[in-house]
Amino acid sequence: MGFDPAKVTVLLVEDAAVMRKIEIRTLGSLGFDQIVEAVDGAAAVRLLETGTVVDLIISDWNMPNMDGLELLKWVRARESTRTVPFLMATGQGEKKQEQRALEAGVSSFVAKPFNEQELRVKIDEAFGLKARQVAAAPLSSEERLTDDGKVRLRMAHIQITDHLILGVLKHLIARGDLKPSTFELETECMAGWNPVQSALETGAVDGACILAPIAMDLFGYGVPIRLVLLAHKNGSIFVRNRAGDYRPPYAEFFRGKSFYIPHKLSIHHMLAHLFFEQAGLRPGMAGEGKHDVIFEIVAPVKMQESMQSNPDVGGFMVAEPLGTRAIASAAAQLQFLSSELWENHPCCAVAMRQDFIDAYPNAVHELTEMLVEAGKFIDKKPEIAAEIGVPFLDPNRQLGLKATILKNVLKEAQGIKTGDLFPDVAALKQMHAYMHDRMGIGTPIVMEELVDLRFAERAYQKHNRSPLYSRLHDNGQTTAHILERSGSAATEDAKSKLNLEGKYLTLTLCGREYGIDILRIREIIGMQPTRQVPNMPPHIKGVINLRGKVIPVMDLKAKFGLGVLDENDRNCIVVLETTGAHGPRLTGLAVESVSEVTALKSSEIEPTPTFGAGIDTGHILAMAKTGPLGVKLLLNIDHLVSGMEPEAEAA
Repeated sequence: MGFDPAKVTVLLVEDAAVMRKIEIRTLGSLGFDQIVEAVDGAAAVRLLETGTVVDLIISDWNMPNMDGLELLKWVRARESTRTVPFLMATGQGEKKQEQRALEAGVSSFVAKPFNEQELRVKIDEAFGLKARQVAAAPLSSEERLTDDGKVRLRMAHIQITDHLILGVLKHLIARGDLKPSTFELETECMAGWNPVQSALETGAVDGACILAPIAMDLFGYGVPIRLVLLAHKNGSIFVRNRAGDYRPPYAEFFRGKSFYIPHKLSIHHMLAHLFFEQAGLRPGMAGEGKHDVIFEIVAPVKMQESMQSNPDVGGFMVAEPLGTRAIASAAAQLQFLSSELWENHPCCAVAMRQDFIDAYPNAVHELTEMLVEAGKFIDKKPEIAAEIGVPFLDPNRQLGLKATILKNVLKEAQGIKTGDLFPDVAALKQMHAYMHDRMGIGTPIVMEELVDLRFAERAYQKHNRSPLYSRLHDNGQTTAHILERSGSAATEDAKSKLNLEGKYLTLTLCGREYGIDILRIREIIGMQPTRQVPNMPPHIKGVINLRGKVIPVMDLKAKFGLGVLDENDRNCIVVLETTGAHGPRLTGLAVESVSEVTALKSSEIEPTPTFGAGIDTGHILAMAKTGPLGVKLLLNIDHLVSGMEPEAEAA
């Protein structure tokens, strides 16, 4: 940035309190701490009319009383605010809305959801420090071709199971099972839909796995792309917030609440809209009229965290495995799988730029054939595909994704399907018609011009196709059944234990066994002297200096009221990585001894029983059955160490 963020006063105009908090936190991470808040355009006008001076306006579009576009026009018509940079940060992700904002004088435009990096770029753009992105120049032949004459083929994706065909293809190529003769595959995992859309639009990539409605919108505004294949069928989930009382009439649980979707141009938006309408509720975006349920655009990886902190959020609909992970983390309950409303529906598709297709049709043919083969691999070998998928979809372990969760998603009878990726033009038309005609979203297009069937037809001449035909349940009976069922108890129970499956380190206290998830363990060290800290409770032994980090050490025996640790040569300190208010931290647990690492399956794990009112069992994650009569307590580390001081740098 060519300015000091700490000296910039930002007027943040956003009607949703949760979104304001998220955006304030994001701005804070960029150094902006002078933030004035307004709940809608009218409130912003009142602030500016009273003489409040601001250096940057960041506004939502859909708001009551006065929306963001009306505020923009007012700001540009007023002499004292005419030149103030104005960034429209909104859930209105359609190209036609961006064009309206540009015509009204917006300085920059970003569609929700966006991350810190995207916001930084857009703020620079609003201040004129960065030119608005234009189409990327095509690669030269020297840059495009490898030494052995293959074409470099760049594909974008995000962190959802929908895009697993790319990861499996990369794996099969790396292992030598598939040997492309025309292309060298390069994949890029991006933070969200905005960078994927931008990269596809500008030519920064040659193709992408992208939400079909986004591709339709880009095509409607002249972006030269074609859909050559589906990335999957089905694969999304609707989960309900555990906070609140779900009882008849069930639809009332959602009335007056927000509901999270990953993008305005998404199958999730369409199916959630259909569900709520059939339930007798009026869903819609804020500021677009009076609604019973308000859709909010939230980044998929942020949905669970944001929902848990806000009981006024009814739930979210998202691509797997994020919904199953929320259920497994006891944050959400299953409402329905997307295939229950629309069997074998399209969602994400493989979009390729027309210039790449024209220049390298053989590479597109070979890519399509190999993606079909990768899809069949996932369909036939979900266990192996799950193991491949974890490092591909979660390379930096940001999601905490486990193979057991991904395996459940891939093996779900009504879940994601990759065995038939042939573009279903009729179903894509159905999706587009519902969103355009009933929701007022998107631009009319001729679907046959967007979808290029040549490559899929050739691929399925080589690979036998078992068609999965779609069927949309556009009636109230299916929704009524889903509401009353409130999620299958068996499915709910199975999913709720998935996050607990894994390997546990066994430790012993007074002859009793406890388990700690080994993924939370940084290292195990021998017992060493601790420096006592005044006014600490008896179970806090003190602090130690571990290679320049001062970390607190807890006596687990004292914590459990079993006496004080009798130190001997078997004692040790288990150094854990936990999550605190300020992010990851290190904490030490002093224990009598540790023994083996045990792999536990979900079938061997039972939820913590209720011991009666007033008894806190929060430190117990679950109970593990060990043999016919044995029981091992699995410890909830974050709960156990809550309240301890975070580590500090050693002097």
